[in-house]
Parts: sequence; structure tokens; C-alpha cells
Amino acid sequence: MSHAHGSPSPVASRSGTPLKGRIRVPGDKSISHRSMIFGLLSIGETRVEGLLEGDDVLRTAEACRALGATITREAPGRWRIVGAGIGGLTDPKDVLDFGNAGTGSRLMMGVAGSHPITSTFDGDASLRKRPMRRILDPLTKMGVTVVSEAEGGRVPLTLRGPKETLPITYETPAASAQIKSAILLAGLNSPGKTTVIEREATRDHTERMLRHFGASVEVVPHGADGRAITLQGQPELRGTDIVVPTDPSSAAFPLVAALITPGSDVVIEGVMMNPLRTGLITTLIEMGASIERLNERDEGGETVADLRVRHSRLTGVTVPHARAPSMIDEYPILAVAASFAEGTTRMQGLHELRVKESDRLAAVAAGLAEAGVEHEIHGDDLLVHGSGGKVRGGGNPVATHLDHRIAMAFLVMGLATDQPMTVDDGAMIATSFPSFIPLMRELGATIQD
Repeated sequence: MSHAHGSPSPVASRSGTPLKGRIRVPGDKSISHRSMIFGLLSIGETRVEGLLEGDDVLRTAEACRALGATITREAPGRWRIVGAGIGGLTDPKDVLDFGNAGTGSRLMMGVAGSHPITSTFDGDASLRKRPMRRILDPLTKMGVTVVSEAEGGRVPLTLRGPKETLPITYETPAASAQIKSAILLAGLNSPGKTTVIEREATRDHTERMLRHFGASVEVVPHGADGRAITLQGQPELRGTDIVVPTDPSSAAFPLVAALITPGSDVVIEGVMMNPLRTGLITTLIEMGASIERLNERDEGGETVADLRVRHSRLTGVTVPHARAPSMIDEYPILAVAASFAEGTTRMQGLHELRVKESDRLAAVAAGLAEAGVEHEIHGDDLLVHGSGGKVRGGGNPVATHLDHRIAMAFLVMGLATDQPMTVDDGAMIATSFPSFIPLMRELGATIQD
């Protein structure tokens, strides 16, 4: 039973003291999902340190168990996975219930669908609204049969894999690391070469981890901003060790909280600095944010740094559409930062926000309206007319639509508004950032659940 079926748990935040101190946010969600998946597809033992133990990742772990992996939690954040190997997956005895996990469900469709087994995918009310056709279309070209599906290619849906998966060359219709990753993961169990062509480069954790586990992957430029990624099928992946760097998408919340709360001075430790994930930091620095990179180093194949963030006077900017793939999950919290900036911030090309956990574009706009922030939606662009530092806040509880990032964004906003902010439900924050409220309180935030 998914958390989303329980009764709502409203949460409120209000302004108070400056935020001070050092924190480390949880491990990166994208890499945590992939750690479980690559552990399943490898021969031998994979050890993971710093795994994000949010509900989304735990759902992926359960699915990997159901498909044949042996998975043990040895200590907080420390996990051991003994894989089944490519081609070694077993028929799951039950439905694979992914709760709210869009990434986990879509990547696992590529994994399970490419094996000669039958698997059924389902999730909570939010996941059941999310489109899966963009994943199913390339998988069917690879020989996967969609046995059944809810209207519009949504879960619950059942896949039956072919005796042998076909390698394909596929140009993704949208800038989506999930589409790319599902195809590459399916390509692992096909002979020959599978190629994914992206018109805009998206986060590259799958490619990096494929190499880390022993696969042969070639990445070459394609067009002005894109890449072509070619995978040699049927490698033997070998279990290995992974240190999960901290999640830049989670770090975004205390980071923006420090920028908008007067007198704040916060250090966030070990944040991943992968250039395909740091669009928000680039944007905030353009707006005038005081963000210092300290102690840059390598963790688990990724560059990380400690970020020192201090309260700053922000100015509105235009955020180009080409930056969207590197900050797609950070637009709700950017909209909050933009509310406190001087002038207008224009975020261009946000179509992908309409197919996230909620219609995030509509949900952000509704939250801004409750807080008294002037804004407009022009097509797929969001314009936020900043107040220069003073935001009213208050209003009715912000409707989160079971979306963890909407909940956290507007709780951060409430730390600097004239009146407290309330979100209608904070339960789903556990999907990606279970320690969000205690960590924010550690810095001095006033959040009441």
C-alpha cells in the first residue's frame, strides 16, 4: 500500500531566525535508483554507500528483489546487492508496485521488458496519471509486448519480453534521461549495438554507471546541443562498489532557503557538481546568489563540492530552454527564489513540467497565487514578477498534488514570507528527502508538522 493512500498531513513553515550551520543532504536519487538496477544486472556483489533510503528508491529495491537480486541493508545508507546478471531475471510473483517513483518504474520497464518474462507495473494515484507511452514506444520497437495498459499508456500495465531483444537506433522525442536510460537498459540484453540520439544532452548517470560496471559505451556529439550514445549489447556487468554523492535536487531546498532568509550562512556538504545537474546553481549565480564551491573532490565517479551559501539580493533573469534538462526538477524551488528577486524571471520551455509527479507548472503557479506572487504562464514559459525581497505568503494551504518537490518548495518559501505558508500534505516528502524537516530545523528553520 503506497503512502499516498493515507490521510493528508498538512505542514506549515514561518519566518524566524537566520539559517546557520553545516548539513549533508541525502544521497542522489538518480544514482541510488541506478545502483540497485545495475546491482541486479551484474554478476557478483555490489556494495553501495550513501544510498538514499527514500520511498522511491526502496520501491526500486523491492522490484529488483522480485526479479532475482539478493539485497541486504547492512547499516543506514549501506547496502549489499548480489545480482542475477543480464539474461538471468526471473518472473516476479506479484505486481511491481512503484508507489510514486517515476524514475524507478520507467527504468525498470526497460530492464524487465527486455527479458523473456512477464511483469506488471503499478503505483499510487500520482504515478497512475503519468504518461508511459514515451517509454513503451521504443520498447515495442525492441520486441517488447504491451499485454495490457491503462488508458493512454499508463500504469497499471503488463509487459512481456521477447526471446531476444532487438537493438535499435532511436531519437528521443523529448529531452528525457528516463527515456534514454530505459532504452539503454533494454539494450543490455540485445545483441549488437543500441544507439540513442538526443537533440539536447540530458543527465548522463546511466552512461557513467554502465562504464563503471564494465559495459562499452560510446558518446559522440550530435548537432548543436545533442549527443549520440551507443551501447554494445550483452556485456557481462561485474558487481562493484559505489559511493552515492549527495543529491543536487535535494540540496536545492536548503540552498534557496539560505539565499532568501536574511542573515543566513549555510554549508551544504558533498553536493554533486555534474554539469548536467547544476543548471539551478548556474542560474542562481546569474541572479546574484552568493554560492561558493569549497573542497572539490571525486566521489563515486562524480565531482562533488561543499557549497557555502549566504543570504543574497537576487535579480530576475531569463533562463533559456536549453538549460531545462540540467535543472528540470529544480523549477519549483527556482520559482520560489524568483519571488524574492528584483524584477522578472522568465523560465523558458517548461513543457516537461506538465508530465512530472503532478502538472508542476500549474501546481507552482497555484502556489505562487496563494502567496500573493505576481506571475504569468505564456505557453510553456513561466514568468515570476519578483517583489525585491518581500513576499506576503499566507493564503490557503498550497495543493501539493502528491508532489514532494511542490511541498518542499513552498515550505522553503514560508521561511521568508510575512505570513506562514502551509502545504496540504507533507507525507510524500519521504519519497525523495525523508530527513528534509529535521535537517531544516537543524539549521534553525521553523517548520511544524
